[in-house]
Amino acid sequence: MPASYRTYANDELVRLLQQDDAEAFTEIYRRYWQKMFAIAINRLHDSALAEDVVHDVFASLWANRTEAAIQTIENYLAVATKYMVLTRLKQQARQQQLLQQAPATLAINDEVELRMQQRQLLARIAEEVEKLPEKCRLIFKYSREAGMPVKEIARLLQLSPKTVENQLTKALRQLRVATRSLFMMLVLFLFF
Repeated sequence: MPASYRTYANDELVRLLQQDDAEAFTEIYRRYWQKMFAIAINRLHDSALAEDVVHDVFASLWANRTEAAIQTIENYLAVATKYMVLTRLKQQARQQQLLQQAPATLAINDEVELRMQQRQLLARIAEEVEKLPEKCRLIFKYSREAGMPVKEIARLLQLSPKTVENQLTKALRQLRVATRSLFMMLVLFLFF
């Protein structure tokens, strides 16, 4: 860059900038980048984010160079930087709020999904129970639905306790096989 741009007054640089002079823009950038960075870092406390803000301010200056109403370049850049910082802070606050709300929303969705899968599993089990042989089904219902102990079921149905245990084992084995796919989906959903 010719040394002459370093000697130009700010007003002259702005006039040249508005006439698409890239070297005038470069000189403005050289003069004010550090000051705008100081404004941004002072409010953001994050150097990478502050650099992004200053970059965006200068990119906006170049993009709007012909339409911008610039009284003094330093004030224009300072106001633009403060505005951009506030915009970023609002975006961060909004993102933080969404992140805080996300677990609650996900938990509600997960709970609804879990209830639906539990209902499906219970409905499937009920269907499969009805498919069991009559004696096996009756013993299963007494045991699991009524909560009766094996000895009481054996006395009621006039069977040996061993027969009741065998019928329960048979019922549970058939139900396990029939509901394995739904059960695995439920387990995967709960633990992953």
